[in-house]
Amino acid sequence: MRVSEFDFSLPDDLIALRPVSPRDSARLLIVHEGATAFEEARVRDLPSLLTAGDLCVFNDTKVIPAQLFGVRPARGASAEAAIEVTLHKRQGADRWAAFAKPGRKLQVGDVVRFGAALAGTVEAKNDGGEVVLRFDRAGADLDRAIAEVGVTPLPPYIAGRRPADERDEADYQTIFAAREGAVAAPTAGLHFTPDLLAGLDARGVRRAGVTLHVGAGTFLPVKADDTGDHVMHAEWGEVSGATADAINAAARVACIGTTSLRIVESAAGDDGQVRAFAGDTRIFITPGYRFKAVDVLLTNFHLPRSTLFMLVSAFCGIETMRAAYAHAIAARFRFYSYGDACLLIRKAA
Repeated sequence: MRVSEFDFSLPDDLIALRPVSPRDSARLLIVHEGATAFEEARVRDLPSLLTAGDLCVFNDTKVIPAQLFGVRPARGASAEAAIEVTLHKRQGADRWAAFAKPGRKLQVGDVVRFGAALAGTVEAKNDGGEVVLRFDRAGADLDRAIAEVGVTPLPPYIAGRRPADERDEADYQTIFAAREGAVAAPTAGLHFTPDLLAGLDARGVRRAGVTLHVGAGTFLPVKADDTGDHVMHAEWGEVSGATADAINAAARVACIGTTSLRIVESAAGDDGQVRAFAGDTRIFITPGYRFKAVDVLLTNFHLPRSTLFMLVSAFCGIETMRAAYAHAIAARFRFYSYGDACLLIRKAA
């Protein structure tokens, strides 16, 4: 499909720069597959929109302070250069794939120093400023050094309008966060509070966790003209055997966020059964994809021409999602990571 089919215009003032408080007071747009009319609610109303026997699947990944600011020392006739690095996928005990700005200032073999605590050598360099850094520490020592020098990597549509601060350390982390490794938050999970979870429990809605360590590639624009030419960055994820069993036994599976959906669908077979899974996934969901396991999706509003808007268009239909986003813009819903949410419901098979 042409990427231009997933474009739309969004007023800048609808991009949320802070979350609402409490988190579950965010607005919610209810969208049924194939529909052209929509209902409005609040995220805190979710228990009344699900039923006993449904299963909510959450991503338990935890965002690390993956944005690093360093200096490449002078070499030859070249002066020293300030380098900004965003880690996006761990490749070993001492190695990370990362996006570097300005990438043109780096060559294979260069050392980038991040203060006195950490240094990394450029082992490989690819298009788009992507590099592989081998650090001078490994394992837990490297994790501690990154925590010391790194900052929360806010999405570019927020970071371009204000710097990250101490509030973001809490705001940009879900209450499910347990397994460190993400460089972007699974933002649908940001809406959840203890009160909302208690409401789901009282309703008889069960919960299960999966892991998908969200990479910075989630923010990259689709530069290809056709979706068939776009290459996804790999992300590591895991679905345990117990979670797979819970999904297979559920009346309906409601994924909290596109990250949960992508790892569940990666673990699902053509027979619709989900099996234990651990490894990388590059799943790219566009209209025409046949969903194997997921019936309901709670998700935020996504960027135009993004892989995530393509995913929701596959889930409920591209014309439905165009109409839903037009409704949300007209009704002044708040967009993106700190914004409002929509509940997407597929037709029963």
